[in-house]
Amino acid sequence: GTGSTPKRAGFTAEDEFFGRGVSTCATCDGFFYKGKEVAVIGGGDTALEEALYLAKICTKVYLVHRRDTFRSAPNTIERLKNTENIELVLNAVPDEVYGDAMGVNGLRVTMKEDDSIVDLPVPGVFVFVGNNVNNQVLMQEDGSFLCDVNDWGEVMVDISMKTSVAGLYATGDMRVAAPKQVVSAAGDGAVAALQAIGFIDEKLNG
Repeated sequence: GTGSTPKRAGFTAEDEFFGRGVSTCATCDGFFYKGKEVAVIGGGDTALEEALYLAKICTKVYLVHRRDTFRSAPNTIERLKNTENIELVLNAVPDEVYGDAMGVNGLRVTMKEDDSIVDLPVPGVFVFVGNNVNNQVLMQEDGSFLCDVNDWGEVMVDISMKTSVAGLYATGDMRVAAPKQVVSAAGDGAVAALQAIGFIDEKLNG
């Protein structure tokens, strides 16, 4: 199917511990870590929102980000900095998650400034580094896309979900600036359907 799948951050044992302490959904798995410490990896809106959510139920949230600035809404960043139990671990690259048969015991990160290793002893690691867009359906045999896509593979659409190809519409997580929620994907579909009906009608009845 199309839509999008969460990207992996690419650290050691991420896949091995996926679902056993490594998660991409705070609202699904956060309650497992009530009263415990967790790490959140990422620096975009989703990472920050999920860190704020987890801070309400966890004793401490380490927010691990490769850069020292966030690409997020200023008021979200402000809320983040005012939340006492969120500790920012910036200019840090996640190296590996470690644990045992019971699950995750911690996350090791390398600090970019001096290559020192910092050990975060957490049972839960939440990864929010964006989504891989499932756009293979739009791939042509020569590897090019049927319509315009951006650097992340999201389909470029206008307000009425039109792509750069006449009669082709893109909706849901595949499109640029998608809120990545089911309800908006359904709304997208309705917009595109009306546009498509209009397009066909025009072609038939000109």
